Amino acid sequence: MNRFSATSKRFGEHIAEWSIRIVASLSILVIFLIFVFVFREAAGLFSGAQRSQAAAEAAASASATPADHEQDVYNPDEETDSAATTSPSNANDQDVYNPDATIEEPAPAAASTATPEEAPQASKSLWEQLTGSIWQPVSEDPKFGLIPLFIGTTKTTIVAIVIGAPLGILAALYTAFFASPRVRNIVKPTIELLAGFPSVVIGFFCLTIVATFLQDVLGTAFRLNALVGGFGLSLAVIPLVYSIAEESLTAVPRSLREASLALGSTEWQTAYRVMLPAAAPGVFAAVLLGVGRAFGETMIALMATGNAAMKTWSVFEPARTFAATIGSEMGEVVWGSEHYGILFLLGSMLFLFSFGLNAVTELYVKSRLIKKFQGK
Repeated sequence: MNRFSATSKRFGEHIAEWSIRIVASLSILVIFLIFVFVFREAAGLFSGAQRSQAAAEAAASASATPADHEQDVYNPDEETDSAATTSPSNANDQDVYNPDATIEEPAPAAASTATPEEAPQASKSLWEQLTGSIWQPVSEDPKFGLIPLFIGTTKTTIVAIVIGAPLGILAALYTAFFASPRVRNIVKPTIELLAGFPSVVIGFFCLTIVATFLQDVLGTAFRLNALVGGFGLSLAVIPLVYSIAEESLTAVPRSLREASLALGSTEWQTAYRVMLPAAAPGVFAAVLLGVGRAFGETMIALMATGNAAMKTWSVFEPARTFAATIGSEMGEVVWGSEHYGILFLLGSMLFLFSFGLNAVTELYVKSRLIKKFQGK
């Protein structure tokens, strides 16, 4: 018997094979459990339990007597006698955090004895809340409009892709077809090293350096805006787009390049008109993954965009993204409240969007690339 033709697997190979299967199965299970947990926390919005509880709490607070409301003291070290010396005009000045809400006169004392069931309620449906144009979750009249968050997420992602995708693809073309082996061994690790930078460092760089530079050059009214945030997100997108695009370009058979050069094409014509179209599915997959990276980034968007929910498509005005909203508000939200459920709803939307992009990339785009290289 020829021992080189034996097809039986060794014990170590069986262990390695089953270890890979177990790790892959656990990874899929963990992803599924994360999605179940996030969607379960957001499901209370659709059942109506959280909304009815929030309405009952609002009615109870509205019907409470003035004695039940005690003013919070934020500076207990100061003398309380200073409050008595305050003039009446200054004492009545209050900061208005909800300017769109109408200011109502205080109700008479007799009206304060009304029960929660008798208090007037103007509750909106969940759909009307989510499709509103104001995101103001902490106020007497909370508003959970997702339109300004959607606009902020979209325009920062577009800016990031417009800046990052062309730079990543051009860098991949250069290192794949034009750079010498020595230069390629320096440029490729340097660009991929950028992927290991903490996002908070990139956000701090944009907050201190990029924002001031762009404001001095462009003369923008807001120092932090969607353009600054999009530039910071592009720094996180470039390494991802570059790595996948460069691998796709180097995987193209060299016979195509040699045939194009033999027909009289220049190096640039060969790279742009032959090699890049041949690797188009892989390059497109790189761009899709870059979109998912920019769409779900938290710290850069939180630090560099101004973090203001504004319903405007101008990139020179502040923006607020889904991920930044979750990161800034989840730590202080009341557990089980309507605000809590809507934040988890945002997390479910981010999860579905990222998972959908990755599924399209892996199951459709890369399979088309493989079939194209195999001539099918």
